[in-house]
Amino acid sequence: MILPQCILGSTELKVSAVGLGTTKLGRNTDVKYPHNFEIPDDKQVLNLLAMAQDLNINLIDTAPAYGTAEERLGKLLQGQRQKWVIVGKSGEDYEKQQSLYNFTKEHILESIKRSLKRLRTDYIDLLLIHSDGDDENIITNYDVFGTLSLAKKQGLIRYYGMSTKTVAGGLLTLKHADAAMVMYNPINTEELPVITAAHAMHKGILVKKALASGHIDKISNNNPVQTAMDFIFKEPGVSSVILGTINPLHLKANVQCAANALGENNR
Repeated sequence: MILPQCILGSTELKVSAVGLGTTKLGRNTDVKYPHNFEIPDDKQVLNLLAMAQDLNINLIDTAPAYGTAEERLGKLLQGQRQKWVIVGKSGEDYEKQQSLYNFTKEHILESIKRSLKRLRTDYIDLLLIHSDGDDENIITNYDVFGTLSLAKKQGLIRYYGMSTKTVAGGLLTLKHADAAMVMYNPINTEELPVITAAHAMHKGILVKKALASGHIDKISNNNPVQTAMDFIFKEPGVSSVILGTINPLHLKANVQCAANALGENNR
């Protein structure tokens, strides 16, 4: 099994077709997964990261809203920075079991610097605004991409975009930024126009909730994960799918499904 890598849109980032999501490394409250789970210890996370590398995964997705995930990655990825493309976020924090949103210039820049310190790195490869759902207002009235352009000039980040929740927000992101993260799976198809536009514009697309936060088994067939991967990778605009499992065996099986789908689509 060979998991392909591709260039993310018009950036210089070469990313694996599957990225490792890290919500479960630092947070197990107020999440939308069907089953409760324990946060893995350091040894388990190291085994997961090693498995990911063995599978040719080089993309890792994290955020301040993922509890202690950034700090844990900073400690556990020491000496491996050049092996990973790190996707970070700003705009949402998670404190006292609730999400707090702040999209001001001052907060975004301070949040990025805080993430750099937690991750123990000098730069973040791709920084996404973590939207609360009011995408257009965030982009237009807070000028978040102007702020991220400044962060790029300061050398804090290499590229930027937004994790959006609306089609209009996704399209506006593609107009002003390098990449968008969208929800897309056989159950949720509303954001397909963003993927289609990204392909035409040579912009990057990362897919979140590819397995519907663990609810993909609502698809009534023998292999819902393979069905989801086939469905998603049928779209040439998709650069990478973020999968957030903490089970190495699940990760390996899911990557096999992605590789199968990519082979079927000759990508």
